Amino acid sequence: MQVKSSLLLILLLFCFSAIQSQYYLRGEVQNERGKPLEGAKIYLASQGTYVFYSEMNGLFGIPSPNPFDSITIYFDGYEVLRKKVDTRLYQTLVLKMLPATARKTRNKLSSLTKNLITENNSLFAALGESYSSLVENKFIATSNYPETGFSLNVDRASYANIRRFINNKLKVPTDAVRIEEMLNYFNLHASKKNTDSTIFHCTTTIGDCPWNNRNKLFYINITAPKINLDSIPPSNLVFLIDISGSMDKPNRLPLLQAAFNLLIQNLRPVDKISIVTYGGGVHVALAPTTGDNKDKIKNIIDSLYADGDTPGEGAIRTAYDIAKYSFIKNGNNRIILATDGDFNVGQSSEKDLEDLITFQKQSNIYLTCLGVGMGNYKDSKLEILAKKGNGNFAYLDNIQEAEKVLITEFTKTLFSVANDAYLNVNFNTEVVKQYRLIGFDNKKEAVNDSTSELEGGEVGSSHSTIAIFEIELMKENIDTLQPLAQLNLQYKQHITNEPINLNWNSISTQITNTENDNYLRFANAIIMFGELLKQSRFVKNYSFEDVITIAQQNADYTNRSQTEFISLVQNAAYIYNPLHKKRRREKN
Repeated sequence: MQVKSSLLLILLLFCFSAIQSQYYLRGEVQNERGKPLEGAKIYLASQGTYVFYSEMNGLFGIPSPNPFDSITIYFDGYEVLRKKVDTRLYQTLVLKMLPATARKTRNKLSSLTKNLITENNSLFAALGESYSSLVENKFIATSNYPETGFSLNVDRASYANIRRFINNKLKVPTDAVRIEEMLNYFNLHASKKNTDSTIFHCTTTIGDCPWNNRNKLFYINITAPKINLDSIPPSNLVFLIDISGSMDKPNRLPLLQAAFNLLIQNLRPVDKISIVTYGGGVHVALAPTTGDNKDKIKNIIDSLYADGDTPGEGAIRTAYDIAKYSFIKNGNNRIILATDGDFNVGQSSEKDLEDLITFQKQSNIYLTCLGVGMGNYKDSKLEILAKKGNGNFAYLDNIQEAEKVLITEFTKTLFSVANDAYLNVNFNTEVVKQYRLIGFDNKKEAVNDSTSELEGGEVGSSHSTIAIFEIELMKENIDTLQPLAQLNLQYKQHITNEPINLNWNSISTQITNTENDNYLRFANAIIMFGELLKQSRFVKNYSFEDVITIAQQNADYTNRSQTEFISLVQNAAYIYNPLHKKRRREKN
């Protein structure tokens, strides 16, 4: 009898609801560019405070008792939309971006010289891999454009990727060569005796230019604050691992499994780890688990195998959901995406992925991308994800590189001390005639977009960034009392997001003998090597042999990376100059 009464009550409520909800408002939410907005909050006046959400493709359907109703829609980064609607008609509701959001979605530049007129460049792709087409920085007249700037970051994927090509006896795609990342890889810096490690430090030097004796090189070395190991905040890490069919090769999934097993050895009980996999579907392989459960985490990692397609979009959304669920206030909240970059299900174009990550960035969750593989590797996609996700980017070509990124340089890779960091340089027009920034080349589409703006980067604990300008002075004998330039570092503090400005004024024009600074001379060798690989128009009067000579004279032979660099240049010389190799054989 009680069951019948309950059924009768449900039936009455259903009938009452049907009478009250005679209409059903259907529609979609999108932005001004026609992009669907999923997850927008929707309120109908007739439904009181009950909240509805737009679903995939921005679609929604809401019952209403009235033929006309009032709708209110909220979505982060957009103006609130309030509108009266006819519930009998399909509604397409367009939200307008807030100015700050519009700026975030513009193309971003690695370096920027104000009001500079740009030129075109051709697209380059190789071996089924994808790289962003870059426009090399050229000489700029200081009288017209005295102010320039560049992004600071800890990305160094380019060098390991270059090494992979050369070790496989292949020429390097020109757009795969990013000289600033090559310099970053070696973490070159001057001696920092008795300095405060809690603040940014700047060292500048002016030295001779080895490939053009009429010009000088202006070195800027920025060293970030250091997080002490005993004060590292707790981590909330989500491993987002690609286990699709394309990862079924020794240098892909097995390499990543070995890499993550290295990382988990550094976990503490206060740290949390989650694992999301994607391959044929998206799966939460491990719910948030504390770092003292190392065997459990390791067993999950070891059990993974590659199969299926690549639903990268859904996997990224799931990873962010889990990271938000287990978010640690004032902690290190980060997703580590490990993949060959081949997304073939869902939003897979670079523009789609850029839009997806841009909005996820508001959650204060960082994104580190680890690239692997060959022949299917999508460098351009991973670079976009890392930069738009307020994170960093590395390429793992072997287990030694994995150990360097995830163990040796653990705090530099996974612990940020500054966000949106960039340096402005204002040259003295009475001292500098013209200049070019070496590296920090921009993507073709960003250069051609008149609304593009400088994009700041993430800087890790104690990381050292070296940037180098080739400059032509107004005259050979300059007054050393005249300043060369003024420097302004801008960034946001990690956690608080408080904007900080640091100024270094009146940079001296004193010419320094860089013969005594081996790390700067070694940096010259890296630049020369990169420009040879890029087939740069600025390569003049030097060869791979010259690079080898400079590197051998200035390398720190206790540093494995620097000694390996010499071997790499020697191998590249044989690949790019086969006749040279043949002549050496004939002599023997």
